[in-house]
Amino acid sequence: MESYRQKRHANSLSNDQKPAGRTLKPERELEIYSMKIESKVTSRFAHNVVINRVVNRANESREAFFEMELPKTAFITNFSMTLDGVTYVGAVKEKQVAQQQYQQAVSRGQSAGLVKASGRKMEKFKVSVNIGPTKKVTFELTYEELLKRNLGKYEMNIRVKPEQFVKHFQIDVLIFEPQGIAFLNVDAKFLTNNLTSIVKKTLTATKGHVSFKPTLEQQRKCPDCHETILDGDFIIVYDVNRDLSAGSVQVVNGYFVHHFAPGNLPRIPKNVIFVIDQSGSMTGTKMRQTNEALLKILDDMGTEDHFAIITFHSSFKIWKNTIHQATSNTVTKAKMFVENIIAKGGTNINDPMLKAVNLLNKAHQDKLLPERSVSMIILLTDGDPNEGVSNPTTIQQNVKSAINGRYNVYCLGFGFDVKYSFLEKMALDNNGVARRIYEDSDAPLQLQGFYDEVANPLLLDIELQYPENAISDLTQANFRQYYNGSEIVVAGKISDNHLDFLTAEVIAHTKNPAHKKHNMVLQDIKAVSVRAFTSVDSDPHFIISINDHTDAICFNVDGKPGAILNLVTDPYKDFVVNGQLIGVKEVENSQKMKTYIGKLGIASNKMDIKVEISTEMIAIVHGEDEITFPWSQTVSLTKESFSISIMKEKNLTLTMGDDATFVIVLHHVRKNHTVHRDFLGFYTLDSHSLSNVTHGLLGQFYNEVNAVIRNFSPRLHQDKLRATMIVKGHKLRVTRVYEKDYRLDSNRGTNIPCWFIRSSGKGFIDGIATDYVVSSLFDSLHS
Repeated sequence: MESYRQKRHANSLSNDQKPAGRTLKPERELEIYSMKIESKVTSRFAHNVVINRVVNRANESREAFFEMELPKTAFITNFSMTLDGVTYVGAVKEKQVAQQQYQQAVSRGQSAGLVKASGRKMEKFKVSVNIGPTKKVTFELTYEELLKRNLGKYEMNIRVKPEQFVKHFQIDVLIFEPQGIAFLNVDAKFLTNNLTSIVKKTLTATKGHVSFKPTLEQQRKCPDCHETILDGDFIIVYDVNRDLSAGSVQVVNGYFVHHFAPGNLPRIPKNVIFVIDQSGSMTGTKMRQTNEALLKILDDMGTEDHFAIITFHSSFKIWKNTIHQATSNTVTKAKMFVENIIAKGGTNINDPMLKAVNLLNKAHQDKLLPERSVSMIILLTDGDPNEGVSNPTTIQQNVKSAINGRYNVYCLGFGFDVKYSFLEKMALDNNGVARRIYEDSDAPLQLQGFYDEVANPLLLDIELQYPENAISDLTQANFRQYYNGSEIVVAGKISDNHLDFLTAEVIAHTKNPAHKKHNMVLQDIKAVSVRAFTSVDSDPHFIISINDHTDAICFNVDGKPGAILNLVTDPYKDFVVNGQLIGVKEVENSQKMKTYIGKLGIASNKMDIKVEISTEMIAIVHGEDEITFPWSQTVSLTKESFSISIMKEKNLTLTMGDDATFVIVLHHVRKNHTVHRDFLGFYTLDSHSLSNVTHGLLGQFYNEVNAVIRNFSPRLHQDKLRATMIVKGHKLRVTRVYEKDYRLDSNRGTNIPCWFIRSSGKGFIDGIATDYVVSSLFDSLHS
């Protein structure tokens, strides 16, 4: 994960103090006293927040480096440092721009961070800061990652490397997959067998939770050791439930993501041309490891597969001069050939690649290969082309022109000296990918692992079709192949806001030659919404998630201007959220008074915090400190027990320690409007740490709510549905409507389908709405 170092001496320690009979840990001048990483994975998308708190125990300033290794597929969305009560928010830049600005900032003595490569799968983020004597600094890093399915699983890697004992160390991973979680495993190689029990794992149908909170003693390598065990990878592996349907669709804020990964299909034969570098630079370990991997790969080929082997140095050689079926006899002879490949000569890549294309062309023309099969070229090399055609661009153009979109090219670059950008472009130009093979003892496993990814094609010429008038801004929806263990992902925008069902039709070739195209499914896929709705906005309108976030219930609450409604009360945490109603400026005699939330009060007595939010300003009282912010500023503030981030004239995000995170939206009406006033919307992002006795108009629904909806009937005069809902033992009549979520767009909002309950939610909420009126802005429900 992270480490901190003093600039003048890495990992500097003060002198040990060793009373008789007892060994104390060395005291560090720069001490990490809290380190927390929280990951929330929803439909394969991981949102990760790392918060580290460091104190300088020296009597003079120290410069520390904050380092963290991130997955190469991740991207940083926010980084901030809080020092002396002031939060400094970093600007995230593209890598090339960041490199230039980093050098300029360092030359001026300013703090700056930079991401650089670090090993096979990780990149290192590094930033420095000067900490005064006895001062504390809080680092907060947010990064996100779309998890890719590989060999039948999703994998999330958290690098753990604090390089010292940490008093409060915690990893929490929360996973929500609407399809259901098939399995969830945790692998922490740095843990000994007797410590694996401190990794806690819980799994329900659609949710998983992994928690790791080692004590100081559990972090020691041995009872008297000063070394920490926390040094390695903390890996989460899982997959979701699957069937032969067209997959699953999730909808968030008007956009959809379609995940398609069918199983239990017959494997399509493949035709592989292995193009192997045997130039002089491959001498020794590289050649031996390549041969070892090829022997294993040949063993794994199916009898319906076809293959050829081309070896090259200054010139090239084709084993048996043609493509062969992978019979047991042919494979045995090929293995004998592979065992005798030796390295020599220069590197001519152009000629063997063009020969590989010619081999496939002739085999297809002569009908030696199955009609429905996948043809590919796998190139493995460790060097730059230096003989024959040596210009990389010319080679790329030659190969692309020869293939003409018919075959896939996969390029494996052996070692750091290889011209990887050349290989990467050649692969991408020909519907393949490039991979770097690292020169370690497990290089044969790396080669085998890559081959396994493309070893089992299941579908050809896949086309995903959606309703033409309901979808826009579609990503790629046509694919050459689908391999077992992988996943096809398509995203787009739903332009029809009243769409209840999304029809997805998947058309593809399978192994069966009886049909030109195999229609996977012609059924409606219900769009599953994964943004949990527990909010109140507008006049005031409540939206509550039900049935594991796959649907929602909504209701209004009628009240009088000035009334204060309790939204959340947690008596165990001594935590409260209240909203005060305001009315419109003018009401005609025949109309009912419309009310909105004009002020919010959020308080935690345990943390000694009170936050008052109005349409004019935000006031925070923390202990003896009082801080006020206007809505006209974009500003962030992080304290020991809470953080707040304000987006100018739009919204603010408030995190109350470990308890909860909320978003408050500011709604501006037209200046000098004769009727309406500015008002607030309140949204719960995270409440999992609040207790199970939490109550209030919103708080009572923080635990999962399930309802049965049946007896659908058309609504008269409108294209809407009516239904009967069974919830909390009550039978209620409900109507299908659309309400607005204003978190991302405070003007237009996003349509949310929900079942509307009349009479201020009676029968759905506990009691009636007036039971939730309290006397002041910071009163709890039962005080």
